[in-house]
Amino acid sequence: MRKLTGIMIAALLMIGSIVKAQQVNQLSAKQAVEYGLKNAVQVKNALLDILVQQQTNKDITAAAYPSIKATGAFNDYLNIPTSLLPGEFFGAPAGTFIPVKFGTKYSATGGISLNQTIFDGQVFVGLQARKTSIDLRVKAAEVTEENIKANIYKIYYQLVVSKTQIELLNANISRLEKLSHDTKEIYKNGFAEKVDVDKLTVQIANLETEKLKALNSIANGYAGLKVLMGMPMKDSLQLTDTLSENELKENILESSNYQYSDRKEYQLAELTSKLNGFNIKRYQLSQIPTLSFNANYSKQAQRTQFDFFKRSGDWFTTSFIGFNLTIPIFNGFSTRAKIAGARLALQQSQNQLEAQKISIDNDVTAAKNNFITAIATIDYQKKNMALAETVYEQTKKKYEVGTGSTTEINTAQVDLKTAQTNYISALYDAIIARIDFLKATGKLN
Repeated sequence: MRKLTGIMIAALLMIGSIVKAQQVNQLSAKQAVEYGLKNAVQVKNALLDILVQQQTNKDITAAAYPSIKATGAFNDYLNIPTSLLPGEFFGAPAGTFIPVKFGTKYSATGGISLNQTIFDGQVFVGLQARKTSIDLRVKAAEVTEENIKANIYKIYYQLVVSKTQIELLNANISRLEKLSHDTKEIYKNGFAEKVDVDKLTVQIANLETEKLKALNSIANGYAGLKVLMGMPMKDSLQLTDTLSENELKENILESSNYQYSDRKEYQLAELTSKLNGFNIKRYQLSQIPTLSFNANYSKQAQRTQFDFFKRSGDWFTTSFIGFNLTIPIFNGFSTRAKIAGARLALQQSQNQLEAQKISIDNDVTAAKNNFITAIATIDYQKKNMALAETVYEQTKKKYEVGTGSTTEINTAQVDLKTAQTNYISALYDAIIARIDFLKATGKLN
């Protein structure tokens, strides 16, 4: 008994640790979006791209600051360099040379130098383009965030609507189970055949199988939503929002007016075009002279013994300041080719802007048409579903009193199931079309 109690305690502790490790997330649609924008890997990497660009901008800025460096050198001449002097300096015949060693065994030099760019056209353009480069990364991150947001909304509300699908399946199963019970009673009284009971049993089994598949699809939908949001699979996700037909329809087409600049993809294309313009300017300014200032201060010592750290030895100072002027003259038409290439790249980005306008118009038109069609289908299929249910109930009553056939009631059941499927499909289509329309018009919040 004690052993059993110990096992139970250990099991309870294990279950407690699992529950503690599992986090329960009850999220509305907006909360799910906020969670995704904070944890999705794509968004994290897009935000890191901004930080990378900030460091790149610092590197560009560094070109405008002074460059200061210290240098030091030490030489131990194992063999002192030899020079040849004319022999006549020492009374030797003309045309002869006397080898002479100059210098000392040890030498040391230490100094500091400074270089400051005064004018460089390419550096100037790089400094101008820093903000646009950051804006480009920020806008690319916003595009990534909007795509994540749209996909989260779609999956979230599809999972919400899937509850209606399960409710309809449960209603169908209950309806058939009731009919099966009634048919069995009729069969017992000799007014129905065994095959009628078997057909209903098969139909119930088919609906139960369809329900299992739907539940599995919903479970996979939750898993996919977790992946999109960056949520650990072990955590529990509960959706708290609901979605009615009225909420699905309301105010959507009132936002039909839109501007291209509302779309983040268009804003991104504009920034790309602007950066290509900077590229042309950079190559153009590379053709004008560059000017820099430089300065140097150094000390040098030569010793026959290694005594550089003794105060008695002399250190000789050298210092200078100067300016370097570089004037480009000819580089084999390389700069001309770069400018021409940059202008072509700018033309490409401008063409992309025009293509983006056409794409936005198409996105809005397609999403609007899809939404209108889906809403009309919802209204039509809702009425059709109610009518199919009425037909089924009437056919069932006829069957129960012996004036109807199994063929009629089976046909009525199939028609009802088809109408329900079309209704759910229209709901799914309307959700996607609504989100696509808001995204296309730049109004997805």
